[in-house]
Amino acid sequence: MHATVLAHGLGGRTDLPMDGLTAILGGGAAIAASFLALTIAWRRPRLFPDDGRPLPTRLAHALDARALTAAGRVIALLATAAVVVVALTGPATDQRNFAPWALFVTFWVGLVPASVLFGPVWRRVNPLRTLHAALCRLTGASGRAYPRRLGYWPAAAWLTGFVWFELVAPDRSDPRLVGLLILGYALVNLILATVYGASWFAFGDGFEAYSTLLARICPIGRRGDGTLVLRTPLTGLMRGDPEPGLVAVACVLIGSTGFDGITRTTYWRDNVVPRSLTAGTLGLAAAIGVVTALYLGAMRVTAAVTGEPSGAPPVRFAATLLPIALGYTVAHYFSFFLLEGQMTVILASDPYGTGLNLLGSTGRRVDYAAVPSWLTALVQVNAIVLGHIAATIAAHDLALRTHPPARAVRGQIPLAVTMIALTCAGLLALLSG
Repeated sequence: MHATVLAHGLGGRTDLPMDGLTAILGGGAAIAASFLALTIAWRRPRLFPDDGRPLPTRLAHALDARALTAAGRVIALLATAAVVVVALTGPATDQRNFAPWALFVTFWVGLVPASVLFGPVWRRVNPLRTLHAALCRLTGASGRAYPRRLGYWPAAAWLTGFVWFELVAPDRSDPRLVGLLILGYALVNLILATVYGASWFAFGDGFEAYSTLLARICPIGRRGDGTLVLRTPLTGLMRGDPEPGLVAVACVLIGSTGFDGITRTTYWRDNVVPRSLTAGTLGLAAAIGVVTALYLGAMRVTAAVTGEPSGAPPVRFAATLLPIALGYTVAHYFSFFLLEGQMTVILASDPYGTGLNLLGSTGRRVDYAAVPSWLTALVQVNAIVLGHIAATIAAHDLALRTHPPARAVRGQIPLAVTMIALTCAGLLALLSG
């Protein structure tokens, strides 16, 4: 196994301009203070999904242009094909083959800022949608309706499998294995799309579902009438409709990122056998399970306080977990993306090691001075804290839609306590590297 691809750039507590205890206590205090401030100043709903200022007509038309979509699909399809071909036929190690870097760094991590800043980009350029559309034209098949009761459960299963492969599986950065993984993923999803039609990708393709869900935080959104608007980012979380499997997706994302942080701690390194498949699998399952149990437990208490059916709150508040997932991702992969992500460009410039210099980067090395350690540390701590604050705001506003202010506040106390606990735990894992 070549662990270099998976050394996820976590700064240790020596990188911080403050001691670890101060950061942990300060983070928890910030969540508590934000919740108290909301109970005083935020007494009615302020976030509405159809709010927003319409984009200028020319800009909106340019963003929605078919030519832009077609160009994006061609680029995405060709790039994916290149990664697979080089993975299977190029150099045999991750130190010379760019495919593992392209998958685990450029795509997996880069999908987050792309979706949050520009919207559901992967849905628009998804190569699997392109291939499926071509197959439908050739065969005339359209598939039957996707069963909405399944919701995001297939996506949650795919994401669980992928994070296990990324964080636990042996030889996970082997280029040949990466190529086979991409081909297998594409084949299974295309087969399922022939059964359920193109709607499968929205809920069953883990990467598209991931991108589309995070895009709800994007400041550019689309109103119910289809108009592109500039909006307050959290308004995209205010749907409140039952979305089966969304809790599972969010908890997988939060728990897996938390587990990645735990594996970087001195405690894990000193007490767990390196590369242990059993320990890694159980640790990942435990991290996801703890996050899920904390959230569902808080929601059960909320249901008891507000008098709602026990199954209603977890479904309605599921989207408010997305800012936490975003915060954890930024905290854990910020420096990893900007530093180790350089390897994709460096190796892609000469994909077969024949002396080419396609991108002008052949022979270069990663510039680790590009991101100062103090900047990494500040981004990591603030991403976790701000992600939980954003989730607290979203949950509070959503609660005000169904209950009077006093009752809504009482119902949000269990979730606020959970937010504080997750914040402190996330910072503890981060600072124990």
